[in-house]
Amino acid sequence: MAEADLNKTFVLKGIGVSPGIVIGKAYVFDPLESQVSYYKLKDRSLVSTEIKRFKTAVKTAEKQLLEVKKKLGDIEGMDPLFIIDVHIMILRDKGFIDRTVANIRKMGVNAEWAVRLTLDKYKEAFEKIEDTYLQGRVSDVQYVGQRILRNLAGREQTSIADIGEGVVIIAYDLSPADTALMTLDRIQGFATDIGGKTSHTAIVARSIEIPAVVGLENVTHRVRTNDDVIIDGSAGLVIVHPDPEVLKRYQEKQKHYAEAQEDYLRYAGLPAVTKDGCKLEIGANVEFIEEIPSAIAHGAEEIGLYRTEFIYINRDTLPTEEDHYKAYKQIVSFKELGWSTIRTFDLGGDKFFSDPHVAKEMNPQMGLRAIRFCLKEVGLFKTQIRGILRAAVHGKTRILFPMISGLEEIRAAKKILYEQRDDLLAKGVAVGKDLKIGIMIEVPSAAVVADDLAKEVDFFSIGTNDLIQYALAIDRINEQVTYLYEPLHPAVLRLVKRVVDAGHKAGIPVAMCGEMAGEPMYTMILVGMQLDELSMNHLAIPKVKKIIQSTSFSESEKLLKKVLSFHTANEIRQYVERYMQNYFPAEFQSNGP
Repeated sequence: MAEADLNKTFVLKGIGVSPGIVIGKAYVFDPLESQVSYYKLKDRSLVSTEIKRFKTAVKTAEKQLLEVKKKLGDIEGMDPLFIIDVHIMILRDKGFIDRTVANIRKMGVNAEWAVRLTLDKYKEAFEKIEDTYLQGRVSDVQYVGQRILRNLAGREQTSIADIGEGVVIIAYDLSPADTALMTLDRIQGFATDIGGKTSHTAIVARSIEIPAVVGLENVTHRVRTNDDVIIDGSAGLVIVHPDPEVLKRYQEKQKHYAEAQEDYLRYAGLPAVTKDGCKLEIGANVEFIEEIPSAIAHGAEEIGLYRTEFIYINRDTLPTEEDHYKAYKQIVSFKELGWSTIRTFDLGGDKFFSDPHVAKEMNPQMGLRAIRFCLKEVGLFKTQIRGILRAAVHGKTRILFPMISGLEEIRAAKKILYEQRDDLLAKGVAVGKDLKIGIMIEVPSAAVVADDLAKEVDFFSIGTNDLIQYALAIDRINEQVTYLYEPLHPAVLRLVKRVVDAGHKAGIPVAMCGEMAGEPMYTMILVGMQLDELSMNHLAIPKVKKIIQSTSFSESEKLLKKVLSFHTANEIRQYVERYMQNYFPAEFQSNGP
């Protein structure tokens, strides 16, 4: 490449995981990668030496992570991250340690290579999983493994805290611990080769509100330290060597974004009430307690969906009733929030790691998962329910059963719930007295019989991610058909309307907790459908609230009626996009470079 071309403007497209625009100098950060040495042990007597080296490196890694956790505790407003506890838990994991020690003993290889083999085995296992969120959990094992490898190599651990101020981090990947140490006055944003929206690094980036783009594949090969870069976390773009015109345009975008955020946050603390008095409850979807303070700051009035799957991952043993209780108690104890909605675990088949002997042969998409798995592995289900019942003493709690497809399942789930409640009370254990019971409507059959299901529960929550997937027969993670995944498909809109009407006829509130709820383009349609509650990624809340507060129910109802008169998804989308751009020109500008 000629020298003149090195500074030519180019754009990389990735996945925007935390919104915002930053302009700054790149710093290529390489905290984890190291060449892994390989050699055969010349003498079997060296085996014990290598095992000792490995275990010392593990203990050192644990000390390092505890130091990071202490640093976070010393930063005002930054609580130590639960994710770091997870990494410490992996370091203590008997399976991880035993497998590595076995590699040293059986193969007679050095500790570094034995760790590498263990990491490869975990990676291979995780790659077989069809759930994208759970696929992303292999990164936690890899972060821990790379830290051990660097200790074995005797290399000093590079830390985000050691980097100068005002830079944009470019890295192959970042650990959640590294991300948590970032502060906006020092690190402006980051971009990585790998990662996705559900990676812990992305979740932490959103919680500390630092712009980030991941999944760029080759950003570390295309960008050098001190290069001028722009990170557009809203559009998922990284612009390298921006020319004066592009730079000026993005300086304007940055200014407008900051003003818009300030404007949106003025709406965050206000109720979501339309101009003609229609009120919606606004909740946040969360996976980690660390997300909740930011969710409250962005206007969350309740936890509309707390996903509990994470408690089962990266464990050598199944979580106990006490583990469940302690986790959920933290969630429901936030006094600033109304209800906390705890969804029972949506795991099964190859998504379940804590016990490899449990239910081996399953179809991960439409097989034995979620409530079906719970009703088969009743012991696991009872343990979780008991934890929820006990935690409900400490705050207003709703329990949400996923993937209900008919009356038999919800009745069976309720029977188990009541049995566990009565058993705890008989033993003198306090339980929540006002626990609300709800189901996720995410299977088309549930939408069809919603009128019958409504008589069994206190509320509905529509999970549009799966409902759309199942209704349109589309695998969301299959790139060949993702273009067909369309929330504005007339069939999807009619199903949602059917569920809302059935719930209201039975006198129960209807929420929506899928990604559709947090997309401002759809907000007026959802208001027109008369949904009672929308729950979403907390960063989307202020913009959604502004739109609700700036429109009326009557206008939204007219828009919905017009939209339902169309017969194709393309007609609906084109009409809605034009309508919203005209109605809210500042909110729906183009995000291109």
